[in-house]
Amino acid sequence: MITSEFHSAYSEAYVWFWLPNAIEPVVAGLLTKQGEQLVFNYGRSYLARADAISLYSPELPLQTGSIPLVPGLSIPSCLRDASPDAWGRRVLMNRKLGLRGTSTSNFELDELTYLLESGSDRVGALDFQLTPTQYLPRQTQQPLLEELLIAAEKVERGIVLNPDLEQALLHGTSLGGARPKVLLHDGQRKLIAKFSASYDLYSMVKAEFIAMRLAQKVGLDVAPVELRTVMGKEVLLIERFDRVHQDVGWSRRAMVSALTLFELDEMMAAYASYEKLAEIIRHRFKDPLATLRELFSRIVFNILSGNTDDHARNHAAFWDGHQLILTPAYDICPQSRSGQQASQAMLIHGRDRSSQLATCITAAPVFLLGKEDAISIINHQIRVIEESWQGICDEAKLSQVDRTFFWRRQFLNPFAFLNAPEEVRIPSSN
Repeated sequence: MITSEFHSAYSEAYVWFWLPNAIEPVVAGLLTKQGEQLVFNYGRSYLARADAISLYSPELPLQTGSIPLVPGLSIPSCLRDASPDAWGRRVLMNRKLGLRGTSTSNFELDELTYLLESGSDRVGALDFQLTPTQYLPRQTQQPLLEELLIAAEKVERGIVLNPDLEQALLHGTSLGGARPKVLLHDGQRKLIAKFSASYDLYSMVKAEFIAMRLAQKVGLDVAPVELRTVMGKEVLLIERFDRVHQDVGWSRRAMVSALTLFELDEMMAAYASYEKLAEIIRHRFKDPLATLRELFSRIVFNILSGNTDDHARNHAAFWDGHQLILTPAYDICPQSRSGQQASQAMLIHGRDRSSQLATCITAAPVFLLGKEDAISIINHQIRVIEESWQGICDEAKLSQVDRTFFWRRQFLNPFAFLNAPEEVRIPSSN
């Protein structure tokens, strides 16, 4: 990537943090630019608090002074988790630079700009401000969903937004992921709205809805979803699980991505593995046995649903200052595939990342599961997917053409069953 010459004058950002169950944030510390790195240190007032917790102990333990970065990183990974990813960065580049179309791929703003100019209602329990004395959230009155859809389409086409539409999208710029999305507030729920993208070859919105609903049916812990039609286009609404409605406001749940757990950045993400995540779960997570079974079940479902985009930012854990808890599953979306073979984004067993149930069964002992348990989980999911398929496709109002396109291609692709033991259920071809 060619780095843009457009760098901000920002040299530091104050990190504000919502303590567990708190409605208002407090200043936790300061993120300072030191050469090409961003280094964090806790504030003295925060360290003096009786209820202070670390932002994530393995990386940013409660201590005085600047905290050295994990080797290979340029910013603490638990803070990078709260920074925008592809879509939010594209919106901000449209806003800052007036870049059009795909030309944004040749430019990059500096990380402090992304942190300080993206929306404040970001994933997890962090925000970034220019001052330690007054918290000023960067958010506006919620526009209509139709306005947000128009604004997202204009950004995709590379059209510079007018101030009203620009503000409409600003609130959601802190979200991760590459697909167009915005934040919504619906009474006692906070939602993420995902839109179709211009480059979609099929209805990705409906495909994700179907996958998430099927994941719920097979018994996985997943974020609730619903489908709406706006201006003749489908919009996927996902209920946020990092927000808790209280009588007097909203509290935020701190989160870290699996990439942070691995102490890796995006450039090293190819080395991320489920085996390593299982090891971390055994040592640092609450209720590790149940968590390992849930994670194994998610890997199986990703393979059965054709979700090969299971990279380390698409797994996360809540952090309460003492232990980790796996968040509900999210971003389960079948991916386009031209042939039979497919690979998962994360390694499953050793160097093997092939999207096959046989790989899962081989890896089962890592998740403290026997072969019979693994096959039982697999067969249960296959049976439920078969039994629930038509009903959930009806919910999505999926056409027969698209049902034929998805079935045994994304969902229950024959490649998943190659080399599987004979005890594994073989799905019907209907």
